Amino acid sequence: MGHSTTASGPPASAAAPDSASGTTAKGPGTAAKAPGSTAKAPRTTGRAKKPRQAPKGASTGSRTSGSGHAERVFLVQTAFAELGGSAHGPGEIAEFTGLDDSVVYRILQSGIYQRIFERVDRGLYRLRTSAAQLAFTALDHRLDGAQTVLRDLREATDGGLAFLYMVAPFSGAQRQCVDMAVGDSDLAELGMTPRDVLSVTRSLRTGASGRTILAYLPEVLQQRVLAEPVPDQAGPGVYRDNDALVESLAEVRDLGHALGYEECMAGWNSCAAPIMWDGSIMGAVLLLKLKSVMPVAPESVIEATKEAAAVLSRYGAARPSADQA
Repeated sequence: MGHSTTASGPPASAAAPDSASGTTAKGPGTAAKAPGSTAKAPRTTGRAKKPRQAPKGASTGSRTSGSGHAERVFLVQTAFAELGGSAHGPGEIAEFTGLDDSVVYRILQSGIYQRIFERVDRGLYRLRTSAAQLAFTALDHRLDGAQTVLRDLREATDGGLAFLYMVAPFSGAQRQCVDMAVGDSDLAELGMTPRDVLSVTRSLRTGASGRTILAYLPEVLQQRVLAEPVPDQAGPGVYRDNDALVESLAEVRDLGHALGYEECMAGWNSCAAPIMWDGSIMGAVLLLKLKSVMPVAPESVIEATKEAAAVLSRYGAARPSADQA
């Protein structure tokens, strides 16, 4: 059987990334310096700064006192995530955000004392691990109802094996199975050993769920995955050509799901749809069936998988504030 095919339909998300690379619109920048400040950090050599666009839905009215500084702090924090890599200098962050070097430098210095940033080398900074704790706190209880959603998907697909994959918390370029509804099935029935689970299904190169997550990641993480070798234990339908793999990612973004044919293991076909929280990819719902039972995924399987992903996407979406309501 060949590589994956897709059928039409929008992504299972209330808010999808703005571009194929998974980047989102940047917030407005400013070069204003804090009142009374005279010190200015040396400017790091770099390209001319580009003006930043206001984020979608941002208010164009006057801000309350102090909100401008808070916005600049959030811009610097976001830059570390969107730039990728392990560490960045004030000049690079200033160029990316549109802020003045001295503003970025003061935010970084203040963030060191607040345990948000850390200096790793002369002129280079990165987020502290305390940022991960904030993420874990934000994710707490978001997926309490996932098992019910997966069981409903299994029932709607006549006994398909339903899995929930999330972006691995300690690596932005891998996935991790966090829940499943498989009835009495086990790894032996799937023809997989625990080693296969770690080496094959962890990779974003393989399987409908892997490619679904990969399709919405930032380009810097996509390139990291493309540079990885195909797992030795991957199935006969795995994408080995990077150009074909990249083309399949565009289809996932356009159609909102992916179909895999023997990608992770021989004899098993699959369907996956993305779980998006506040415009960011968090994981994917995967429906797996024997090739002999599902040689081609019917529309009913595709729609049921996308609906399950849409439900889990709503679990993690931000609720409107009282002011917005």
